[in-house]
Amino acid sequence: MEIEIGRGKKARRAYGFDDIAIVPSRRTRDPDDVDISWKLGDYRFELPLLASAMDGVVSPTTAGLIGKLGGLAVLNLEGIFTRYEDAEEQLERISHLPKDSATREMQEIYQRPIIPELITQRIREIKDQGVVVACSLTPQRVRQYHELALEAGLDILVIQGTVVSAEHVSNDENRPPLNLKEFIREVPLPVVVGGCASYHTALHLMRTGAAGVLVGVGPGAACTTRGVLGIGVPQATAIADVAGARSQNMLETGEYCQVIADGGMRNGGDVSKAIACGADAVMIGSPLARAHEAPGRGYHWGMATFHSTLPRGARVRTVQNGSLEEIVTGPAHQNDGTFNLMGGLRTSMATCGYKDIAEFNRAELMIAPALQTEGKQLQVAQGVGMGARGSATSAPKPSNGNGIHEDPALQDA
Repeated sequence: MEIEIGRGKKARRAYGFDDIAIVPSRRTRDPDDVDISWKLGDYRFELPLLASAMDGVVSPTTAGLIGKLGGLAVLNLEGIFTRYEDAEEQLERISHLPKDSATREMQEIYQRPIIPELITQRIREIKDQGVVVACSLTPQRVRQYHELALEAGLDILVIQGTVVSAEHVSNDENRPPLNLKEFIREVPLPVVVGGCASYHTALHLMRTGAAGVLVGVGPGAACTTRGVLGIGVPQATAIADVAGARSQNMLETGEYCQVIADGGMRNGGDVSKAIACGADAVMIGSPLARAHEAPGRGYHWGMATFHSTLPRGARVRTVQNGSLEEIVTGPAHQNDGTFNLMGGLRTSMATCGYKDIAEFNRAELMIAPALQTEGKQLQVAQGVGMGARGSATSAPKPSNGNGIHEDPALQDA
């Protein structure tokens, strides 16, 4: 339904995860009977989970760990791991940057040119661990580096930007736009493209032959795109719209394109809602950045945080309070849903009676703004359970020395 916001201008109402609820059906199942596996190209994964291509989340080491858990980690081929032989030194440096100068100094760190030999080295480091290798490149650099990545053993390519379209227009003769349809037809491996947040953009991306589409413009914990550019669509609506495009594309081509919800998920409930809205899998960053093994050392930042002229991200602080295994598959020792994310999804599906992801895509949803607060006054007052609002994912409020605690969300924004 469109709402008139002024003479001659109408807008649709959009919804985020906190605005909706999954409605239980007439049937329940045993969680052990629920299948949460999914396929991307010819690869089958036990968990519908991708780790975001962010330097504070995915290193060659964590890519191996996540792969062995049953998920898929995406390494950023334009990040620190391909710019520095000793990436750990730079990650340590970033973790100690003062908040007032963090963005400026990160811009300097990322000015270091990409070293082609390191692309080969990092991909082989992941390959040697016996897992599927997925890496990301921006549309501007994919032609420059994709052949090198293929030769090194890349299995899945992610072409990723803030917004990626199938109809990029440029008058710069020295920088011709990437023709996604021709490129995807040429490369002999599955290609995932994104982000996008609307039906028509997604449908055009799917028509290029992409194996998967990333859904999300600005919902991530470290992203400031919505503030800097004013663009974005709340994730529940964005996923549902792109899932609609998937159905239309399948009618047209007979091909099924995977819908991957990218960002905005803090806990198992958000992951479950993303799948119920129509996603086949989720891509998450900040929930994994808190892992003891995460390369960010308790910090998390996005791919546009260090943009040379218009940064669209913040270095945010997290609490390193669990292992990757505990966060992804448990066991959980917190009650706010930030641990055992895949167990939360499996139990949600079982409680609602759905046997697999395709069935869960058809779950009944309800607009439910009271879902997060109804009857939860004691939890909110005490800051526990749902009242904690994901406290396990953010840093504790530091004291300023006078017994007054400051909001950690302001530390690196």
